[in-house]
Amino acid sequence: MSAVIKPAAAERLRAALPAGSVLTEREALKPYECDGLSAYRQTPLAAVLPSDEAQVAEILKVARETKTPVVARGSGTGLSGGALPLAEGILVSMAKFNRVVDVSAAARQARVQPGVTNLRISQHVGALGLYYAPDPSSQIACSIGGNVAENSGGVHCLKYGLTVHNVARVRAMTIEGDVVELGAEGLDAPGYDLLALVHGSEGLLAITLEITVKLLARPECAQVVMASFADVESAGEAVANVIGAGIVPAGLEMMDKLATRAVEDFVHAGYDLEAAAILLAESDGTREEVAHETGKMIEVMRASGATDIRCSQDEAERLRFWSGRKAAFPAVGRISPDYYCIDGSIPRGALAHVLNRTNELSERYQLRCANVFHAGDGNLHPLILYDANVPGELDRTEKFAADLLELCIEMGGTITGEHGVGIEKINQMCSQFRPAELAQFRAVKDAFDPAGLLNPGKMVPTLHRCAEYGAMRVKGGALPHPDLPRF
Repeated sequence: MSAVIKPAAAERLRAALPAGSVLTEREALKPYECDGLSAYRQTPLAAVLPSDEAQVAEILKVARETKTPVVARGSGTGLSGGALPLAEGILVSMAKFNRVVDVSAAARQARVQPGVTNLRISQHVGALGLYYAPDPSSQIACSIGGNVAENSGGVHCLKYGLTVHNVARVRAMTIEGDVVELGAEGLDAPGYDLLALVHGSEGLLAITLEITVKLLARPECAQVVMASFADVESAGEAVANVIGAGIVPAGLEMMDKLATRAVEDFVHAGYDLEAAAILLAESDGTREEVAHETGKMIEVMRASGATDIRCSQDEAERLRFWSGRKAAFPAVGRISPDYYCIDGSIPRGALAHVLNRTNELSERYQLRCANVFHAGDGNLHPLILYDANVPGELDRTEKFAADLLELCIEMGGTITGEHGVGIEKINQMCSQFRPAELAQFRAVKDAFDPAGLLNPGKMVPTLHRCAEYGAMRVKGGALPHPDLPRF
């Protein structure tokens, strides 16, 4: 970065934006020092809260002219450090962009600003018999702009897809202050598919201003099958068998005993606490479709070794079953001072093997690990429990996490399913991709942001860092995340 005196950027922001929109006092900046990955924190030079596009343009103008980096932030629920600010940078909160702009029931679309929470979209259109399908566990708080940045999923992504499959158009502003519209409200758009490119771009390419989401008709009914298993291997095999039988449930989730016991104490979802693992499989559609599909799933699960099977008897019980799964992260937070959530994806057929290896790593590093994840699409969410106040535990946790992500790659999977790369997985990008592929990622970044001001240092590692990481892995270590205060 240039040697420009950064405090000058803060003064220019105060002059350009309304009073109260620019925060520079340390205490006012504390809420912005990290996202959901709280092990790493950094206080920004300033946090700004624009309320319209003209103000966003002013912020980016100041950033360009003072060569000050910019990190855009939604609700801060991300789990990979993607919204971690920079000490000499501007943190742009899009919280005031919180309007549902327009709804078209005929087109089954809604135009919303990026600060609108995921759940609010479905609540807003519920009276029309419509809803927005992607439902991350944090949907009550996470913003749709952040969902686009991380290409979020949720418990129903197996049948209905990720954010990218449920968005028709994104309106965004480049670092030059130009407004671009990617995608279209029709079925297709001419030119390069930049709409897909911006999904999962983690704030490196542009700042999102408005999203046109696709809406679905709410199904006539839905039912959850809860199956218990005596070991996690059988549960993993049951997942592969369900999909192998040609069944595509609306959701197919798995939790092990450590996770279910933590959840049951927290929300009383009615889980089987003696089971080594449980599966939650939902069918939705017409009553006839649900009855047929539920019957087939029960047959497959029994043949796969299920020790007990229960079906939700009404909507209240269905929601209670899901409330436990969606409350898994906060529930685990009640039994451990800290936890580190991993997000990797593997082929479904490798579930049993990976769960066995996870248990072996848990014993090696002497750290408990609760498994709760989107089993249907092989998206793992192991929760490593640790205590940051115990010397060395965060170091062991990082190494455990690195080994899990390397295992995902070894199995033919990927290092992220929906949480993004951010700073958390930047080292494993070196294992996932070859140097030529990383060079193409950097070329895309340069095309949108040649000065490298938007969320620098995230997602795409340098070749030097990859060389360092490779050397550390040969020695059996893990390269810590650079230049970050660790808690």
